[in-house]
Amino acid sequence: MSGLQGLAQENIWFDKSRYDEAEKRFYEGENGIPQTSQEKDASSILQDIAKARQNIQQSLAGSQNASKSEDQSELVSRLKSLEQDNKNLHKVVDDLRAVLSKLETRMALLEKSQAPASKTVTVTKAAPVQKPKVEKHNGADDDDDDIDLFGSDEEDEEAERIKAERVKEYAQRKAKKPALIAKSSILLDVKPWDDETDMSKLEECVRSIQMDGLLWGASKLVPVGYGIKKLQISCVVEDDKVGTDILEEEITKFEDYVQSVDIAAFNKI
Repeated sequence: MSGLQGLAQENIWFDKSRYDEAEKRFYEGENGIPQTSQEKDASSILQDIAKARQNIQQSLAGSQNASKSEDQSELVSRLKSLEQDNKNLHKVVDDLRAVLSKLETRMALLEKSQAPASKTVTVTKAAPVQKPKVEKHNGADDDDDDIDLFGSDEEDEEAERIKAERVKEYAQRKAKKPALIAKSSILLDVKPWDDETDMSKLEECVRSIQMDGLLWGASKLVPVGYGIKKLQISCVVEDDKVGTDILEEEITKFEDYVQSVDIAAFNKI
């Protein structure tokens, strides 16, 4: 490493002599010692530097003051908004208190008005029962005296009349409601005599049975064995009008086609 590189890495103030000379000239100018033109130029430069430094300090102080003033203005605005909110809350509380006082007044008036009414009702209930009227007839026989033991009670008659009207209205409403019809879904197995039976004719005979409350549904042929098929047919019946016994009896009347009838399924609807 060369000597210049070593000096470059050291902290050496190479221009110290220049700064010392400038400081010397500055103090000489302050003390009134005559200066040369170069010295005057140097002192003017130093003065400019001092003025610039002073201006920088003033500008920094002004910015700090401006930021402080902005913070203060923000605080003032926030305080004003809080005061306004506080006033609004006080107003709402006052309104609620006024409404509450009005409600309390109305409740007191209602309680006072209800108290006499309850007393009147109690007095009415405790009214004495009318004394039975006794009529005496002047005659030879005292056993023929006509005594009316029970007077007419208008309140009981009114209550009976109201009760009768309500019973009548209930009966009318109940009569208007449509009565529920109980129905059932039945699946029948109709078996023929043999494999030579005409199944289409058998189904035609079954469907020819018509009754009030009977409705035939879908049907199909189900193999039984040895080439024999049975007719499986569904129907919907009203329980009060059509029974399973009647259906079996009517279907077995077709003796030429029907050997037997069985109920495969029975479901309430």
